[in-house]
Amino acid sequence: MDSRTYNPRTVEEVFRDFKGRRAGLIKALTTDVEDFYNQCDPEKENLCLYGFPSEQWEVNLPAEEVPPELPEPVLGINFARDGMQEKDWLSLVAVHSDAWLLAIAFYFGARFGFDKADRKRLFNMINELPTIFEVVTGAAKKQVKEKSSVSNHSGSKSKSSSKRASESQARQPKPLQSKEEDEELDDQDDDEHGETLCGACGEHYGTDEFWICCDICEKWFHGKCVKITPARAEHIKQYKCPSCSNKRARP
Repeated sequence: MDSRTYNPRTVEEVFRDFKGRRAGLIKALTTDVEDFYNQCDPEKENLCLYGFPSEQWEVNLPAEEVPPELPEPVLGINFARDGMQEKDWLSLVAVHSDAWLLAIAFYFGARFGFDKADRKRLFNMINELPTIFEVVTGAAKKQVKEKSSVSNHSGSKSKSSSKRASESQARQPKPLQSKEEDEELDDQDDDEHGETLCGACGEHYGTDEFWICCDICEKWFHGKCVKITPARAEHIKQYKCPSCSNKRARP
């Protein structure tokens, strides 16, 4: 699982490395949060949370070599676990994970001689994505409630069914109308959905993808990120995302 021998050399490769590590860390702090929580035993030694380009994560001891080949994540995340509210502890780990990702990206930039333009382009590409902290705390999803209000018009249908129905209607042939009216409707649809972010991967809403909304925290998720298919969603009366399910399962 150790990928520290891999060295990306272009802006695009460094960004791809950043996105892979970021996806793994978000997975640890959201969909895999129960497993992550249990691995961070305060009785163990200094532990770190690693994210890998393969979108996997790992809780492990820090690298033994000094100085390490790559910048290391913050030490001792397990020691604070039981002394804080879980959401505050996860937020703290998320902030330090964001800092670690930037450290690795700009380490590669310095090592392989990125100039000012390359560094600026890399940062702009990174800055287009929500931070891990924003994904974990929901700060990047302030407009989700507006989105949720649209789904409430479905009556007895689940929120996921409402979301899917609205997308299905959008793909059906429209009655004849002027070009101006058609463009205005497209703009309204973009405004309505454009700011919605997946609670698992942090990516933006796409009309060609199936999404489902958690009835507890009202966050939206790609169906593929939480392993829910449209067919399965039809039989779910109240959907709980992995994080909400874990919170109720843990004593």
